[in-house]
Amino acid sequence: MNSRLRAWLETLGDQFWLRPALIVLACLGLGQLAVWLETARIAGYEASSPAANWGYSGGAEGARALLSAVASSTIGVAGTTFSITIAALSMASGQMGPRLLRNFTRDARNQVALGIFLGTFAYALIVLRTVRTVQETPFVPHLAVSGAILLAMLSVATLVWFVHHIAAGINVETVVDAVHDDLCDAIERHTLEAADVRSVLPIPEMGTIAAPASGYLQAVDRDSLADWAHEHGVLVTLRVRPGDYVPAGFPVAHLSSPIEDASGALGTALTFGRRPAALQDLEYAVRQLSEVAVRALSPGINDPFTAGSVTDHLGDALCRLAPRHLPSGVTTREGRIVLVQPVTDYAGLCDAMLHMIRQNAAGSVHVLARMLEVLTRVVEVERLADRRVELRRHADLVIAAARREVSEPADLADLEERHQRFEAVSATA
Repeated sequence: MNSRLRAWLETLGDQFWLRPALIVLACLGLGQLAVWLETARIAGYEASSPAANWGYSGGAEGARALLSAVASSTIGVAGTTFSITIAALSMASGQMGPRLLRNFTRDARNQVALGIFLGTFAYALIVLRTVRTVQETPFVPHLAVSGAILLAMLSVATLVWFVHHIAAGINVETVVDAVHDDLCDAIERHTLEAADVRSVLPIPEMGTIAAPASGYLQAVDRDSLADWAHEHGVLVTLRVRPGDYVPAGFPVAHLSSPIEDASGALGTALTFGRRPAALQDLEYAVRQLSEVAVRALSPGINDPFTAGSVTDHLGDALCRLAPRHLPSGVTTREGRIVLVQPVTDYAGLCDAMLHMIRQNAAGSVHVLARMLEVLTRVVEVERLADRRVELRRHADLVIAAARREVSEPADLADLEERHQRFEAVSATA
């Protein structure tokens, strides 16, 4: 699938209104179908004979009262429930960061719950308009009214489930687990089982291409751009990667030789948006987890246990990465390099995971100790020498921060012992 289409689909998933709108349309169609079945007598009983029907068996006045009650109660419950939800999410965004609200708006379960409430309301209205009393050529759609009762019961069950889901969803551990799952999926998608081609030759830079648009680079259609470069016999060197913000007019690529239609090809291959996307950005979930930890370490919240939990989850991600390889960003066609793009390397990934947390946790013995424990476990799993060097660098930075900021001799001695344990495991790994 084209990367621009995938980026568009991901953006579409951020639209909180989409699924509720589809459910409302489905309920409108269902209500109209139920009325038509009874009008055409396909349902198997007389529409004007309530005593012969199963389900709702009342008259027109009762049907109007019931449908009015269903419509007014469901729209009221929907408004009250989601106003409480917004208040809860506002409090959660202050603790975990506003960028994590995207995870709540993308949650299909929240969207479906709103759709059920609004769909029941729409269903009741579309059926209510067909109820006629004796003075108006009597007609009572018993099948459709019975459907309204079933939807009302479904709304009651949805309300109970939704309150539980929101209460659990704003829990910081639940949020960290959800973002950690996204990070694990990103590692699975964006890493390789075997090392790929690496560029070791100097890259000529003769032609420069300015950015066709401004904003966050969300996706690069690598295959189409590589095919275009191979067709024209040039080497394209990108200077930006997914997740970077690109200002207007910034030179985003170099060509080994000038090509006339290069700007058009680049504009087709690069997808920009108003916000970063997780589609091709391996560090997207890492930044979200780091933000949770940094906010937890702020003086206003002062929750080192959450920061320690985030560190544990980041360590798990590094352990999952140990048997896999990061892409080199080099694309070849028929044995010739045609595209080179910047990618996340192991050092950059570790920096994104640990730098900000360590800087904000310099005075927190609990978090520094957890970081040393996590690094010890990761270095025991990791087998590549260059990666172990990066892990050792971060362990040295942790103990250096502890020596600067930790004043209690017993705490510092404990951290020194953990660092020595890391050195011992690193030497034998």
